[in-house]
Amino acid sequence: MIRSHQNTYGALFRLLDIVLILGLLPLCLWAYSQPMSFIYFSAGLLSSISYLLVAESFGVYRSWRGASALHILSVAGSAWVLVCVGLTALAFFAKVTSDFSRVVTGGWMLSVAVSMMLWRFGFGRLLGYLRAKGINTRRAAIVGVNECALAMRHQLESTPELGYVFGGFFDDRNDNRVLEEYPDMVLEGQIAELISRTRNGEFEVIFLALPLKAQKRIDEILQYCGDTTASVHLIPDFFTFNLMHARLSEVGNMQTISVYDTPIFGFNDVLKRLFDVVFSVGVLSVIALPMLVIAAAIKFTSPGPVIFKQYRYGLDGRKIQVWKFRSMSVMENSAKVVQARKGDARITPVGAFIRKTSLDELPQFINVLQGRMSVVGPRPHAVAHNEEYRKLIPYYMLRHKVKPGITGWAQINGYRGETDTLDKMSGRVDYDLEYIRNWSLWMDVKIVFLTFFKGFTGSHVH
Repeated sequence: MIRSHQNTYGALFRLLDIVLILGLLPLCLWAYSQPMSFIYFSAGLLSSISYLLVAESFGVYRSWRGASALHILSVAGSAWVLVCVGLTALAFFAKVTSDFSRVVTGGWMLSVAVSMMLWRFGFGRLLGYLRAKGINTRRAAIVGVNECALAMRHQLESTPELGYVFGGFFDDRNDNRVLEEYPDMVLEGQIAELISRTRNGEFEVIFLALPLKAQKRIDEILQYCGDTTASVHLIPDFFTFNLMHARLSEVGNMQTISVYDTPIFGFNDVLKRLFDVVFSVGVLSVIALPMLVIAAAIKFTSPGPVIFKQYRYGLDGRKIQVWKFRSMSVMENSAKVVQARKGDARITPVGAFIRKTSLDELPQFINVLQGRMSVVGPRPHAVAHNEEYRKLIPYYMLRHKVKPGITGWAQINGYRGETDTLDKMSGRVDYDLEYIRNWSLWMDVKIVFLTFFKGFTGSHVH
C-alpha cells in the first residue's frame, strides 16, 4: 500500500495547533470582558480533539516536502473550517448557542484560522530558506536517463527550497549509448555502484525514471534498493503525457493513479460553487438595468428573439443550453455552425457592439446560477465545433473535466474571439488544460480581475 511519508515536525505541529486553539479562546474572552466558564473550556477542548482527528484524516501533518505553500495552507484551513461548522451545528442541535457570545466565538474561530495560516507560512519560508542554504536536505540520485529524468533533475536543481540535493544519474547502459541520445549527459556510474554508495549513506532518496515496459528491470532494481534504507520514488514515463490532475485513488482495497481527473471535487467543488453563486448574484444585481437596455435595443433593431440559446458541451461532455444576447440575424444551432468573422454580414449593428465589448455574454450569469456554467472555466464551444476539433487536437475533450466558464485563462492570454486556424484553437485548448491542472480559488479570482483589463475587448493577439 502507498502511504504518505511522516513529517519530522509532526509532533511539534500538533502541539502548536492545540496551543493556538486553547490559548486564543481565553484571550478572546478577555478582550470582550467575558469570564472563562466551563462551557467555553469544554468547547475549546472538544475543538482541539476534533481538529486533531480531522487534520489526521486530511493529512495535515504528513510530510509536505515538495508541495506548494497554498496547498498546505488550504488543507489546514479546510480542516479547521470543517471543525467550526461541525461544532456550530452541534451547539445548535444541543440548544446551547445562547450560552456563547457570537462576537467571542466568531473572533476565536477567525483568529485561530489566521494564526494557523501565519505560522505555517512563516515556518515554510524559514524551512525553504534553510534548505536553500543546505540545511535539512536529502541527497537524491536518479536511475535512468530519459525526458522524465531530465525533468526531475531540473525540478530538484531549480527549487532548492524543496530540500533535495541532486547527486547524479545512474544507468547500466554505457556512456556511448546514453551520449547518442543526450550529448551533454554525464553518468555517475552503474546501478550497482549506486546501491553500494547508498548503503554507505551517500544517498537518502532514489528516483527511478524507467519506462513502464521495463517492469522486470524495475523489479530487480527495487529488490536492490530494498537492501538500503533510502526512500524510493517511481517516476512512470506516462507522467510525460498531458496528465489532468493525476493523484492517488482507491477502488475498494486497490490503489490506483487517476490520470485524467479534475481538481474541483469535494470541498473545492463547494468553494467554487459558492464563489459562482455569490459573484453572479452580485453582478446580476448591478447589470440588471443595462441588460434590459440591451434587450430592448436588440428587439427594436432586428427581428427575432432577444436571447440566443445554443447547445454546447458542459461538464463531462453533457449537452447544455448556453444563453447569449442575439447578435446575428440568424440562429445557427445545427450540425454545421460557421464561426462569425470580422465584418460578417450576419452580425447586426447592435450585435457588432455587444460582441466587441463581450456584453452578449451577460445572460450567461443566469447559466451560472442554474449550475450549468461557472464564472471561470474553458469557454464553451458549439457542439459542431467540438465534434470537429476533438478529432484534430489531442486531449481536446479534457477541457470538459470542469464546467465551462464566462471567462477563462485562455481569454485573458489573448485567445478570445474567432479561432479561424487550427493553431489558434490548439493554443486555446493548451491554456484551458493549464487552467485545469493548476486550478485554485485564488486563480479564479485572479482571472476575474484580469478580465476587466484584458478579457472584454480585443481578440487573438498571438
